[in-house]
Amino acid sequence: MDNTIESPSKSELKQHFNLVQATALNISMVVGAGVFVTIPLMLAHLPGPLALLGWVAAGILILLDGMIWSELGSTFPGSGGSYLYLLEGFGKKSWGKLMAFLFIWQFMLSGPLEVASGLIAMSQFAAAIHPDIQSWNEQLTWKFALIQDTELAWTISPSRLFAFSLGAFLIFLLYRKVEILGKLTIVFSIGVLIAILWIIIDGILHFNPAGAFEMAGKEWPGFGGFSSGLGQAMILAMYSYLGYYNICYVGDEVKDPGKTIPRSIFLCCVTVISLFLLVHIALTSVVDWKKIPVHSPEVDSFSLAAEFMKILHGEGAAILMTLFLVWSCLGAAFAALLGYSRIPYGAARKGHFFRGLARVHTTHQIPHFSLLLVGGLTLFWSFFDLGSVITALITTRILEQFLGQIIGLMLLRRNQPTLQRPYKVPFYPWPCLMASAGWLFLYFSAGWIFIALGLITLLLGALFYFGWTKLESKKIIRID
Repeated sequence: MDNTIESPSKSELKQHFNLVQATALNISMVVGAGVFVTIPLMLAHLPGPLALLGWVAAGILILLDGMIWSELGSTFPGSGGSYLYLLEGFGKKSWGKLMAFLFIWQFMLSGPLEVASGLIAMSQFAAAIHPDIQSWNEQLTWKFALIQDTELAWTISPSRLFAFSLGAFLIFLLYRKVEILGKLTIVFSIGVLIAILWIIIDGILHFNPAGAFEMAGKEWPGFGGFSSGLGQAMILAMYSYLGYYNICYVGDEVKDPGKTIPRSIFLCCVTVISLFLLVHIALTSVVDWKKIPVHSPEVDSFSLAAEFMKILHGEGAAILMTLFLVWSCLGAAFAALLGYSRIPYGAARKGHFFRGLARVHTTHQIPHFSLLLVGGLTLFWSFFDLGSVITALITTRILEQFLGQIIGLMLLRRNQPTLQRPYKVPFYPWPCLMASAGWLFLYFSAGWIFIALGLITLLLGALFYFGWTKLESKKIIRID
């Protein structure tokens, strides 16, 4: 079994990403329609202006975590991102192989969850396209609690079935060569950025400080309630921030990666933190936050961006914004399914994951087994509540990816002190320790059901790894 990966120095890929292009790649991955659906969910945990602290606290965490990504990305500027860093940090001939396997394993859960969140957001936007459709959708919504006294539930509604159908259609499209749709996702991303700027400018022109910053009789939730609410709000904000490190996945295609990667991550973080704070303030300045539905089934048929447009410009503008956001979610889901289906395929080809996922369709020349697995899991998760899906995808990534990378970096600092590092985390090790504390705070704020989900999947992944490597070693012995 070949467990080696291509060294970055041997890559034949052209280095074409400069600072502007690298920053744009990061921002385009972060900026999407998700920010519009997370704000009502954040208000359910922290009332009024307190919800802004979720964006600020999560913003500080991504700035700290961005330093870790910057050192690893500039030191090992190769394709693969976390997959490569975990191999290097924990050792290719020791625990690194297990960590790389577990990263792909947890990705098989968190990746489809992330794509499913886009389909769920699409269903919410679609339900809010007209008041009659919104009312009809709420009347025909069924919610089934999977575990009593928890928020983990399965929701069936016309809008969910609509999103499920579009998700199935995307898988059908991806089973063929459809390069034109991939190019359209760029247009969708640019359009979402225009929509965000439109809302910010409109919010500034119609700014109402009382609407954005007044508690309006709401009591301070107390230290316990505030701490719990802040953790949940940070998880939701972190979901919207995901992708600030996207350039690290194509590191061997970056010009002067030692400088470009750290700078592009920092510029992206500062930009998206500012944008999302301004969007939140603009929306709640115009739309009274006390009237925003924060509980199902109302929140499943509510679009904050559409309500904003309806108040300022009428029903036509609201419908236009809603249609635009639906198409944006569709484009983002297509791009995510296209890219994410290649991750387990790539790992399987290099011998770090189940070899069955390395199969390529003889006619269409696509990794069809990997595509159907990721796509099928995406469709399954699309019937869960958005808040639960977001919490699950963040929680399952914390231990293996984010904390794993921090530990890997610290191991590299100890084991390879002379390794050439174009960028070093300033004031080391304090940013690493502070980022670790932030990630652990999010992890323990998720709730016992999601912590258990993360630990169980991690344990199952380890068991599968040792069983899989044992079988692979027996095959090699038989061949020899």
